[in-house]
Amino acid sequence: MNPFSAAPCPFRFRRRLALTSAFVTAGLLGLLPAQPARAQSVVTLDEVVIGNAADTGVRQDGSPGSASGLQPVDGYVASEATAGAKLATPLAEIPQSVSVVSRKELDDRGVQKVDEALRYTPGVYSQPFGADSDTDWIYIRGFDATQSGMFLDGLQLYSYAFAGITVDPFLLERIEVLRGPASVLYGGSNAGGIVNEVSKHADGAHHGTVEAGITDDPNGYVGFDVGDPFGEASPWSYRVVGRIKGGDTQTDYADNFRGAIAPSLLFEPDADTRLKVYASYQYDEQRHGGGFWPYVGTVTEAPYGTIPRDLFYSEPDLDSFRSKQASVGADLTQALTDQITLRSNTRLFHVERSEYGPYPYDFDTTDDTLYRLNFAHDTKADIFESDNQLIFEEQIGAVHHQLLAGVDYKYYRIDQWQATGPAAELDPIDPNYTNDLGSLYDPYTDEIVDMNQLGFYVQEQAKFGDGWILTLNGRYDNVWIDRDDRTAADNDYDREDGAASGRAGLAYEFQNGLTPYVSISRFFQPQIGTDTAGQPVGPQTGEQYEVGLKYAPTFLDASFTASLFDLTRRNTLQNRTVNGAYITEALGEVRSRGVELEASVNLDDAWNITGAFTAYDLEITEDADAAIVGKRPWLVPEVLASAWVNYTVPSGQLRGLSAGAGVRYQGDSYADNENTLKVPDATVFDARIGYERDNWGVSLNVNNVFDKKYVSGCQSAASCGYGEGRSALLKTHFNF
Repeated sequence: MNPFSAAPCPFRFRRRLALTSAFVTAGLLGLLPAQPARAQSVVTLDEVVIGNAADTGVRQDGSPGSASGLQPVDGYVASEATAGAKLATPLAEIPQSVSVVSRKELDDRGVQKVDEALRYTPGVYSQPFGADSDTDWIYIRGFDATQSGMFLDGLQLYSYAFAGITVDPFLLERIEVLRGPASVLYGGSNAGGIVNEVSKHADGAHHGTVEAGITDDPNGYVGFDVGDPFGEASPWSYRVVGRIKGGDTQTDYADNFRGAIAPSLLFEPDADTRLKVYASYQYDEQRHGGGFWPYVGTVTEAPYGTIPRDLFYSEPDLDSFRSKQASVGADLTQALTDQITLRSNTRLFHVERSEYGPYPYDFDTTDDTLYRLNFAHDTKADIFESDNQLIFEEQIGAVHHQLLAGVDYKYYRIDQWQATGPAAELDPIDPNYTNDLGSLYDPYTDEIVDMNQLGFYVQEQAKFGDGWILTLNGRYDNVWIDRDDRTAADNDYDREDGAASGRAGLAYEFQNGLTPYVSISRFFQPQIGTDTAGQPVGPQTGEQYEVGLKYAPTFLDASFTASLFDLTRRNTLQNRTVNGAYITEALGEVRSRGVELEASVNLDDAWNITGAFTAYDLEITEDADAAIVGKRPWLVPEVLASAWVNYTVPSGQLRGLSAGAGVRYQGDSYADNENTLKVPDATVFDARIGYERDNWGVSLNVNNVFDKKYVSGCQSAASCGYGEGRSALLKTHFNF
């Protein structure tokens, strides 16, 4: 990971911002429903599903569910999500835009990283610095979700500085994206939205799959997914999912290794009780890949031309990155009466990360060398979370009520040090690696930070008038942050903040599947860090207004969504240069307005189609630097578009043969907030071919088919990333 950050403190934003900045820096209303409803008589109660991304797969009507308590996704078209309501809820009843990437879509596109999975999702700009193997980079509605917007099974994977968490996508059943603020649900999250990764967990069903694959680098893997009940009448079932992968990458010398395993147990003695216990462990070891390069040398030519995409910027014998992460948790659902259900989801997550090696640090673009600075960190972090709820459901007169009341607690602790040192220049065209680095300077960051957060929330969903759905949410959080600074500066601090957030939404569900909706949200996001004066900063705040139309036609297995939104975020901790000095302040305001369109279609048993379009109007509306007010924020394109089509021959001698093709477009962006350094737009094509028969299958995926060389994004003139070059993945699986 790398110290180039424009956010609080050097964070996983490896090599993004001017290294110097990082080093000196370091010295309303509502949630939503939880039950499906389709314009029915007000005296007829709909099926109610009490479940979140950690519940089991049996629904109240006795029909099979999935490991997440959601209806399994048929092809590419999901009917429900948990991210927008904490309960398995029909997409039409969530008064915000929601996307679901199914397991079939993940498999069809050969996805190997979570941010790669979201390349075809509207409102999401993923992999802005290319295929970075140790971080899932994700921006939603123009705002960075990498630290605060990632969730696993409904609980936040909060990260700060270099304590990032990545989940191997082979362990996942599906990925949900809720666009727009979600702090009213989760007590602080990215302003633009969240990503909820849903695990493969025990669900009382049989599972038996072995999968193997290899890329053209080459980089290979073997994965397995096995599970079963312990006996025909046993209330216990198990599931174990794991994968081992490793090999070369598109960057010279940057080999990697990963081992991941996730066991789970389900205890379901009767229809009223479901208890799940689960764990996971993942180990990563690698050399740094990709690169955060200067604008001159990537977007435009330097004296030596352009930097090769496969250039290794570190020292092969010294460079290192290691990560260990482990979790253990339990999830209980207990029906107390016919109207009241208790739910509790608790998890402890531990992560250790360390790295060593130089990073590009090139501000002098007039010569033929690449300047570097050595960097190292050692980081440990723990996250303990517990979310506890009571759900009350009843028909009272002409109104069907569902009331969700909860209290959640989160404890986050990070223990880290970061230091820099000298590194020799590197010739980017003909590199000469000496494997010789100078001693590190004294750590510029050496600290322990503790954050405690306690939140109380309530959600009411009322259905009435043969199609109306009213959703009201309110939440209040207290946050305590304490820092123990172990550097000579001795800049200890503690801070307490209280914040309210909320959401209100109104929708009407027509009999033909059309559901127009409107919502308003108020949010907050706690921030760890201090300004240049050493004072702790308060949370980000803001609000969003959204209107949209969702359509699930009665004559076609499809889901269509169109949304318009106006989103404002304030009080972001940021680094700036004033009279040649770097300062850190919490200030400014950025407004994101736009339109998002999405279509997911199972045309028949043969055709699966997904398409997305996003158009933003991003603007810095307040800032201490008057020169950038009215400008576009750097890095994020204002236009994104994509489409993917997959066809499977349904019968005849070619039955089981399939082919897919996709196109991705990203508009131009800027490398600076002054909007003087433009990054050109790019269009990339993907393709696949596969064959599935009985209990086995084989497929070949090729991304960036024509090997287009382009810069995916820049966050400053010293921090640009190439988009991933052409890559091929051959994989096969066997079911038993």
